[in-house]
Amino acid sequence: MSIEVIMPQLGESVVEGTIIKWLKDVGDTVEEYEPLLENNTDKVDTEIPSPGSGTILKIYIGEDQTVEAGTILAMLGKPGESVPETIEIKRESKPMEVEKPAAVAPTSATTIKVASSGDGLGFISPVVARIAAEHKVDLSQVGGSGQGGRITKKDVLAFIDAGPSATAPWEEPASGELFRPSEEVYGAKTTSAPSSSAQAGSLLPITHIRKSIAEHMVRSRKTSPHVTTVMEADLSRVVTHRSEQKGAFQRDGVKLTFLAYFVAASVAGLKEWPIANSSWGDDGVHLHANVNIGIATSMGEEGLIVPVIKDADQASLLGLASSIEDLASRAREHQLKPDEVQGGTFTITNHGGSGSLFATPIINQPQAAILGVGKIQKRVVVLEEGVDPAHPTDAQHRQDAIAIRPMVYLTLTFDHRILDGAIADYFLSTVVSKLENWG
Repeated sequence: MSIEVIMPQLGESVVEGTIIKWLKDVGDTVEEYEPLLENNTDKVDTEIPSPGSGTILKIYIGEDQTVEAGTILAMLGKPGESVPETIEIKRESKPMEVEKPAAVAPTSATTIKVASSGDGLGFISPVVARIAAEHKVDLSQVGGSGQGGRITKKDVLAFIDAGPSATAPWEEPASGELFRPSEEVYGAKTTSAPSSSAQAGSLLPITHIRKSIAEHMVRSRKTSPHVTTVMEADLSRVVTHRSEQKGAFQRDGVKLTFLAYFVAASVAGLKEWPIANSSWGDDGVHLHANVNIGIATSMGEEGLIVPVIKDADQASLLGLASSIEDLASRAREHQLKPDEVQGGTFTITNHGGSGSLFATPIINQPQAAILGVGKIQKRVVVLEEGVDPAHPTDAQHRQDAIAIRPMVYLTLTFDHRILDGAIADYFLSTVVSKLENWG
């Protein structure tokens, strides 16, 4: 009896997927749970296992095609068994018009073995090959746990995680501290910019992730009238609080980064101004009951992904920091689930990690706004109505003062169909106030 291979629904809100690569061909035999194909959903790559053992009799949906969950992709059975020549597709499958990645050429900086007769590696999937190339991994050094000793994505990620080159992906400086400013140590800091694999005169293939980013960004600019407002915040209290609490958080097994403070401040703003936690619809503006904060996360040249902290308004600072660390770790290992990049109601992007002071981010549709966080740096500021030490209680002798403070520029890009300038400023002012009066 034939077995249907179905496009799975990999999350509650995930309704379709794109086939990246078939790992088996028609006529090949497969064992139950053996990886059968690679699927991409919302920039998350997943290996789909075989639902049973048998021979691949027919493949209905080709590579680079997108279909709805529940669509029959292939049929398994016994050799010679009769199966339908065609199947009904719920939605017309269409090519993603993505250029296939060029073969990886070994260089002095990249040592990667791809499957060939006699090399002892067996089949190396495109996902494994890409990860190995990005992290300069010699696959001959990686043990395989898959069928017949095949190297899986899990194997190569575990190898990378165990090595000295593992890094966190949250658009952070080379120091490994998210949002780490020179003000934290109040001294000199040296950082090294990441190197690029792009070479002048070459043609870079458009990957599935890059294609998805491009479509999303163009659609966002066409959909929403973008307006950006800018404010700055004095992070003196945040820096002090973090310095005092890092040890306690570490004893609980949690790394306290500045991101947790920006998420908490954004939650305070969204609760006070619910209109910023909304989406535009033909029937009206939908105010979301949940506060789900997305964090724009860099995966280097591979692109961006936005994992989501669900119900962020229900979490303490410790809970937020713990969620951030968990998502960061699994994003680094390419182990996020499709549901974990779905359902965001507001997004934060840290462009300051690479030294940018402020920027104008593009809204993550269908959300109403996105918060951009610039580089935290010491700046000279004027403190209004400073206290004259000679007359501390005399209002007539109050005077302005000059001080050095850890400052950050915050930019809010908002959908002008939903938010007017005044409301957007009120929301951003609440975020600033939360940060400046922390404690």
